[in-house]
Amino acid sequence: MHAPRCETIAINQSRADEIQRELEDIPTQDIGALFKVLADPTRLRIAYALTVETELCVCDVSASVDCSIATASHHLRTLLKQGLVKYRKEGKVVYYSLDDFHVSSLITMAMEHVAEGKAVR
Repeated sequence: MHAPRCETIAINQSRADEIQRELEDIPTQDIGALFKVLADPTRLRIAYALTVETELCVCDVSASVDCSIATASHHLRTLLKQGLVKYRKEGKVVYYSLDDFHVSSLITMAMEHVAEGKAVR
């Protein structure tokens, strides 16, 4: 399916220039990296699990998303480096949670969008 397009060229140059100026301030590399990290199905499942339960230890993450502890730990490290999760240590147990409300909102809104059937599968 092709996206609909104009049948004539009618550029509003002042609007285009204004938008270009706005786009210069957007950290597109950082935003792209964030979405790239969440594009991995296991990392997305981990992030979603942390919206269901606000804090999980590595073992619970592993069992929840059905992967090994080593795999869960690897993905949590990636999410941590990107600033999507934070952790706290209690004795020998490490608990992870989403870094802040923005991350939770991003995951929740994406899930709601897909549930509405508006995302391509």
